[in-house]
Formats: sequence, structure tokens, C-alpha cells
Amino acid sequence: MKCILGIESSCDETAASVVDDRLRVRSSVVASQDELHAAYGGVVPEIASRAHLERIVPVMQKAVDDAGLRLDDLAAIAVGVRPGLIGSLLVGVSAAKGLAWARMLPFYGVDHVAAHLFAGLLRTSDAADEPMRPEFPALGLVVSGGHTSLFQIEGVLECALLGRTIDDAVGEALDKAAHLLGLPHPGGPNLERCAMGGDAQALRFTSPRLPSALDFSLSGLKTKLLYEVRGVPQGRGAQSVFPRASSDLDESRRRDLAASFQHAAFAQVLERLTTAHDAMSEKSAPARTLFVGGGVVANATLRALLTQWCSSRGLSLVVPEQRYCVDNAAMIAGLAQLRRLAGDQGDDLSTPTEPVSLFARGRKPTRVQ
Repeated sequence: MKCILGIESSCDETAASVVDDRLRVRSSVVASQDELHAAYGGVVPEIASRAHLERIVPVMQKAVDDAGLRLDDLAAIAVGVRPGLIGSLLVGVSAAKGLAWARMLPFYGVDHVAAHLFAGLLRTSDAADEPMRPEFPALGLVVSGGHTSLFQIEGVLECALLGRTIDDAVGEALDKAAHLLGLPHPGGPNLERCAMGGDAQALRFTSPRLPSALDFSLSGLKTKLLYEVRGVPQGRGAQSVFPRASSDLDESRRRDLAASFQHAAFAQVLERLTTAHDAMSEKSAPARTLFVGGGVVANATLRALLTQWCSSRGLSLVVPEQRYCVDNAAMIAGLAQLRRLAGDQGDDLSTPTEPVSLFARGRKPTRVQ
């Protein structure tokens, strides 16, 4: 089996993984930094990059060891080169390039967003059956802390961006909503727990009307929640004050507001998917599969909604296991394997590290890297 070591350090997880050429995850190691950033209510870039420096080599070595391999057994090295916090990215990319150069191995620089998109093709290490063969054309959806993007996929690695957020990503909006409600870091998972048992219709949100019906906008939802929790600010400019605080909420109202905000955010996702699906059906062949990925897909409510949506329209759903929804290196190595199996020989070691995604450059069809 040809195995690729993948490395991921785009934000606050230091991760490494080995994936073989049947897209089986032979090992996956993730060193979380939640405890380092909890006091700040979010990720502090300087702290994140320093923690990556301390953890990157042990995490890489453990991934190789857990796979039962030696460095000499690897067929290639892959790493997330974009998008992300530039200081964090540089740690992982430098380690990957150094290892590829020292061992004379092919190097694959992978787009983090694209890796999320195809993470649902990853399989357990003991899977004996053939890799999944999804049907095309397909729709693709990435919903994470930094990205909310909708794609049309004509074949493996052939994507066109249909829509994206014009302000907050869904995951970022959920984190900010959690902060407004007085919930601790990490915000998204705590908001999900708080929403359980809450009334999702307690606060009604208006879906934004945008120039492109396939774009997303979450900032208005966040502002409405702010005013609901703290009231309309009184005074002008720096002298303005809010009449209330999140500590004034009773637990029942907190649960209702959490459930309502989560419902509104996910309703917008389903609206955009429906619009895209209807447009494809009218203009060309209808979508036959939905690929989804990103940390927010670990949310049980969203997974259930997406399952129902696909079932009602006859689409197959390709969704990662929960552990491969959040940032991880298995998805990096997996996308590199897809590229290698398609005949891609890898990238030059001069491949740049970039803070923005390949898909931030426009909406023309793009060959995934």
C-alpha cells in the first residue's frame, strides 16, 4: 500500500495522519489547544503558532508509529498550505517541506477547504471493501469556523464555487452567538448543548436577501441576537451602553435563544442548498450526491437536517465521521491520495503558504489542489 503522511496546522490543532491508497486512515493524531485559548474566548494566533512549534515533531512521529510504519515506508508528504492563520500554517508547511526534502519524497500542498469537501471519502483502517464511488454531478458544502462555501462538483477534484459567506462563516457565527449568551469556549459545541430542549421558534430571524441567491450572510442574525440579549444600546458612540447583560438571562431563555439562532443559521444553509439544487436541475443534469465537510458538520442537528434534505430529493450524502469533520490531517492526506491516484505527481517545494483559499480567487471551475 502506498501511504501518505498528512500534516495540518492551519489554526489551533496540530495534526498528523497516515492514509493509504484505498483512502483508509491508518493513523490520526490531533493535539488540541482548547485549554490554551479558553481564557481568551477564541484563538490567539501567537499562542497557536508557538504551541504548533512545540508539538509538530512529536505528533508527526506518533502518526507514523501508530500506522505501524517507518519514514522509509512513506510514498509522499502532504500538508495544508492554505487557508488559515499564516503563523500556524508556516509551522506545518516548514516541517512537511523539510521532511519531504530530507527523504526525497513527493510533496503535496493541499487546500484546506477542498480537503474538508472530500473528507467523507475517508474510511476506517480495517475497511476491506472497495472505496466509495460517488455519483456525479454533485453539490458540495463546507461549513466550518472560517468557511461557508457551496460548490458544484462535476467529478472528483473538479469544482466550481457557487456561493460563499459575505461576512461571518456559520461556525464563526455560532461561536459569537455562544459568547453573546455567556457560554464558554469552544462556542459552537457549547451552543449545541445549550440548544437541546430549547424552543427553536422562540425568536424569529429574517433570512437575508443578497445579490446572489447562493451567498450566505450571518452578521444580521448575530446583531439581532445581540439586541435580544443585551437590549438596544443607549447613548451615542463610545458613551453608549447596553441596558442588560447575558448574566440576566434565565436558563430557559438562554436555551430558547441558542436553539433559535442555531435553527436560523442552519435554515439558511438548507435554503441555499435547495436553490442550488433547483438551478442545477433546470440548467443541466440534477445533482446526484451531496458532499459536506467542516467542523460544523459535527453538529448532530445539522447532520440530521442534511440527511433529511438529501432523502427528500433522492441524493446520496457523503459526510465524514465526526472526528474527521473538525480540522484534522487525515483529510489532508486523503485529498493528496486522490490527487496522486489521478496522476498528479505533486507540487514543487517552492509552493507558497497562503492565508486564503484557492476558491477565494473567483467562481470559475477549479482543479482542486
